[in-house]
Amino acid sequence: MRVELPENDQSGGVLPLEDAAATALALTELVEVRRDTPTRWRILPRRNRIGAVRVGELEVVVRPKAAFASVMFMLGYARDPGYLPWEVDGFVEDDLWSAVGETLARLAERGLMQGVLQGYVTRDDALGVLRGRVRAADQAARRPGALLPLEVTYDEYEPDIAENRILRAALNRMMLVPRLPRRVHSRLGHLSGRLDGVSPLVPGAPLPAWRRTRMNLRYQPALQLAEVVLRSVGLSSTVGGMPVASFVVDMATVFEDFATTALRESLFRLSPRGRTVAQHQAWADEGERVRIKPDIVHFAGRQPRIVFDAKYKLGSEDGGYPTSDVYQMHAYCTALGLRRGYLVYAGSRAEGAGASTHRILNTEIDVVQWPLDVRAVPAELLDQIDVLAIDAGQYP
Repeated sequence: MRVELPENDQSGGVLPLEDAAATALALTELVEVRRDTPTRWRILPRRNRIGAVRVGELEVVVRPKAAFASVMFMLGYARDPGYLPWEVDGFVEDDLWSAVGETLARLAERGLMQGVLQGYVTRDDALGVLRGRVRAADQAARRPGALLPLEVTYDEYEPDIAENRILRAALNRMMLVPRLPRRVHSRLGHLSGRLDGVSPLVPGAPLPAWRRTRMNLRYQPALQLAEVVLRSVGLSSTVGGMPVASFVVDMATVFEDFATTALRESLFRLSPRGRTVAQHQAWADEGERVRIKPDIVHFAGRQPRIVFDAKYKLGSEDGGYPTSDVYQMHAYCTALGLRRGYLVYAGSRAEGAGASTHRILNTEIDVVQWPLDVRAVPAELLDQIDVLAIDAGQYP
């Protein structure tokens, strides 16, 4: 059985569920689960959460405003501005599991096209010959008076590096998702096989650290998504043994992170000498007791020039937005000494809604409410960000 609900739906749906399945659904934190009758449960999407959960034969999908492919793009781009729009182009079906699996397979294939990445791995071992350096303290503690074997530490050039461990773990995690399309499952399995011999990650342990280098450049888009998969795709089972798979995303966080990264990149192209700061901390009062933290502030030298705040909200059908947001941006502009600030929204319910500017009475401050159409394909979404950055850059 498949149930689809729109994001932030207030009515939800009523389903006949066993208690174990209802508990498993609630634990994924995608939906709230409330008993409606002794055998039926009402499910309601949690605020700004989207994703999919499979519990046994039941699948619950909470659909975002954007297509799932666009959500995958925003997730990837927020972590890596080199993540390209065409990485998610061409999906035949708008299904979350297919979008995640297909994107991971595409990026992994691209990363492995030139072969499996190798690197130096530090090994501790007991050997009959000297290799690397002797760990004198361990030699004395474990083999007092013995000449061989030697407790040594050496570097081995091999594929068992953090990048391959993360990538293979993500491929294997996706393969365990119930009822994943066969073609996607097959591609993931083939890619995992190419990493045969790479050691598995320890369940529950932090992901191994890796850093961006010229050597792993081709792996980087795949690694960004692999980390998302390992942190977001949950696999478990109910008390009765039903398999549970979940992929849950907080769209408010995704939208804010995407808008911050995309604006930073766009503003840098317009003003390479400027710098864009996320979550900039400042004070609203002279006594420095009231802290403010706008999402994005662009500086020229030490002087703030532009302020943005990302809001994962839809405007009303008449094109309006909450007035409290305007008060907030007015405070930001006043504290930062700016005459213009931008509230960036995830769309509007009004047909053809565009930017609207509000001049605050008895001041020279303009607050601009700027909707982005998150339903647009990724390339068009980035174009919208560019238009916003150009508009903001016109004002001193």
